[in-house]
Amino acid sequence: MSAQNRPLSPHLQVYRWQWSMAYSILNRATGIALAGGALFLFCWLTALASGAEEFTAVQNFAGSIIGRILLLGWTWSLFYHLVNGIRHLVWDSGRWLDLKSAEISGHVSLALSIVLTIAVWALAYMV
Repeated sequence: MSAQNRPLSPHLQVYRWQWSMAYSILNRATGIALAGGALFLFCWLTALASGAEEFTAVQNFAGSIIGRILLLGWTWSLFYHLVNGIRHLVWDSGRWLDLKSAEISGHVSLALSIVLTIAVWALAYMV
């Protein structure tokens, strides 16, 4: 079969947008965000081992508006990825595989990750 006769893979225009697609993309994006957060954690630990001046600089960044927004996003990414991972474990057991259950469990995963993020941040600010 020549290269000109080979079928093309379908593009995004062929597919109808679905919640499961959005949640799958979101799960992958949160995985990437967690890798970025791990780099920040590495920088924080390196600064901690390097001395007071370096640690203060990293703490000042983490305490800035941009740093707090990044930490908030990282916290939410952690919880979404965790809850969605549990959702996938349930799917691996053969449950919630029909379209309606998959959609509902996706909505629940998103809502639960938001609630957990708010709860952790509220607890952190109370302490």
